[in-house]
Parts: sequence; C-alpha cells; structure tokens
Amino acid sequence: KNEVGLRNLYQLVTISHLRYLNKRPLLPRAVIEEHREGLILGSACEAGELYRAVRLGASDEELEEIVGFYDYLEIQPTGNNQFLVRENYCTEEDLREHNRKIYELGKRLGKLTVATCDVHFLDPADEVYRRIIMAGKGFKDADDQAPLYLRTTEEMLEEFQYLGSEKAEEVVITNTNRIA
Repeated sequence: KNEVGLRNLYQLVTISHLRYLNKRPLLPRAVIEEHREGLILGSACEAGELYRAVRLGASDEELEEIVGFYDYLEIQPTGNNQFLVRENYCTEEDLREHNRKIYELGKRLGKLTVATCDVHFLDPADEVYRRIIMAGKGFKDADDQAPLYLRTTEEMLEEFQYLGSEKAEEVVITNTNRIA
C-alpha cells in the first residue's frame, strides 16, 4: 500500500530466506502478522488455506475466520487446478463451485474477489521450460502443465463466464482495478 508496506515486504522476504528456508522460503503466520502494516494480502491459489478449506468442506464459521485474515480473495481459472480432477479429488464442476463459494464468501463478508492467473510463464508456449524444471525436480506429472500463462482480459472474461457476465467483469476487471 505504501512505503511502510514495501519495507515490511522486504523484511518478510529476507526473514523467509534466512530463517525459514526449507527448499523454498516459508513464513509462519505470526511473522506475517508482525510485519503486516502496509501490505495487501490475497488468499492465494489452491495451495492456500482458503481454497483448501472450501474444497474440504469447512463450515461457514471456519471459512469466515480464514477470510478475515485476507484483504481480498482469489479465484483462478479451472485449468490451473486440473490436477485435482486428474487425481480424482473433485470434478470440473466442483472447481467452478469452489470459485463460486469463494466469490459468495467475499460478497457476504465485504471482501473483494479477484480472478488471478497464478502466472508462472508469459506465453502458452513457455510451458516447456516449466515442464523441464518440474521434471528435474522429480514431479511425475511434469508433462501435464497447467495453463499458467498471462491471460488477456478477454481470455479471463471468457474463463469466468460461468459466474455470469456481470460477475465475470467484476472479478476480472473492476475488483482488480480497485486493488491496483
């Protein structure tokens, strides 16, 4: 949000790399809370606590407590989470329903819901580089790359049409601009 937030972000990056590095940098929630001033926190992808809680059927009370920690909620294209369908954790419709649930939680609790891409590479053709990296790390599904490229506004609007045109525009354009 501001210079205090930028300073706190730099501190969190440093702390995560110096104190909590375990193959990748991590941060306990208490450390984030200690340096939270000036930051804007989103709920993250399917690996985040909100999406997991929704997917696992947490109660509304539990979900409300989780949502309270974040400044905005994230939903992502269903293609990002196709591995959950491949591994029989849910169906394609379940992925859409999880996003609808997060959207409704945001509406009910006064939090913006934003459609994000979880971008790992710029263009669709660049997935080959991520495939190589993941194969090198031993991922069995490295050849089944999610479409984690930077989508255009039109692609994102099309992806979220199942919410209805008005809501798709809200999560893709309006709320994104509000955060910016």
